[in-house]
Amino acid sequence: MIQLAIIGTGGMANHQAQKFQEIKGVRLAAACDIDPQRAKAFAEKYGIPKVHTDYKELLKDRAIDAVSNVTSDAFHAPISIAALKAGKHVLCEKPLALDYPEARKMVEAARKSGKINMVQFSYRSSSAWLKAQQMVQSGKLGTITHFEASYLQSWLVSNAWGDWKTQSAWLWRLDSSKGSKGVLGDVGVHIIDFATAVAGDVAEVNCRLKTFTDIKGKKRAGYTLDANDSAVMHCALAGGATGVIHTTRFASGFHNRVFLRVHGTRGALEIDLRKSYSILRVCLGPDVHKEEWKEIDCKGAPNMFQRFIKSIQTGRNDQPDFARGAAVQKVLDACFTSDRTGRTVKL
Repeated sequence: MIQLAIIGTGGMANHQAQKFQEIKGVRLAAACDIDPQRAKAFAEKYGIPKVHTDYKELLKDRAIDAVSNVTSDAFHAPISIAALKAGKHVLCEKPLALDYPEARKMVEAARKSGKINMVQFSYRSSSAWLKAQQMVQSGKLGTITHFEASYLQSWLVSNAWGDWKTQSAWLWRLDSSKGSKGVLGDVGVHIIDFATAVAGDVAEVNCRLKTFTDIKGKKRAGYTLDANDSAVMHCALAGGATGVIHTTRFASGFHNRVFLRVHGTRGALEIDLRKSYSILRVCLGPDVHKEEWKEIDCKGAPNMFQRFIKSIQTGRNDQPDFARGAAVQKVLDACFTSDRTGRTVKL
């Protein structure tokens, strides 16, 4: 039985607790949060026996085999590194770190520990995405020439998830002093991984970021609303293809849409997670001459929590590991540099 601790018991931790409880061979053994009332309520809700307010004390518990780090971005590196040094397997929320140098320290700590290390790129649970990756890597699309990818949210204009103006759960995501990297670091990190793990690694990027201070205002409820709200990236891939990745929180009509289309010399594929996690649309072979798209209903893929636990059980570290998280972090850093300098950045 794998004894698992969850560090950080906010909104996303509830989703994780539910998913981990569905996996045989896993026991939620401890919860930790700097807010004692929140930690206690979380533990009671999921039947977790031990409660901590200091992660350092939790990590002294030799009975704990693994931790899921569900804290805010600024605490991903220090807590994950400490957990690895304490001999724990680690699943860390995205983005892996605040910058690439910090991410590299996490990779090195993971290497030295020999423990399972994974980053929570949750959209890899799509069976359509997994099939798309396999098709591109096997050459079914030929040489990749172009791609387009987007992650669209609308919570700055929609109340579907609540009113961001009155809830701190959303406000911290708009404040760089709280560790937020804006929409680029929050969900842009997802679409960068989602797109480039299929289409290919980024070699160059030119990025423009936009913060709509005139719409949001500058401050609210003690938070400074300075983090970016929209990001547009033009990317050149190592294999020669070019494409665009864009993301925003102002996409009216889309609460949470993840989309990818990849074109090659032998055909194309398309994934729209708003419609389905398992349907992959393809235009291949003779169909390219007829502009005909067909749907492939892909078999289910394991979610990230299942992958993490299986990695611990087998001793074989599944993807995406910390090294992959660091590679995506390097693209994020290049985006910020490109926006600041107005230049294309080579990776």
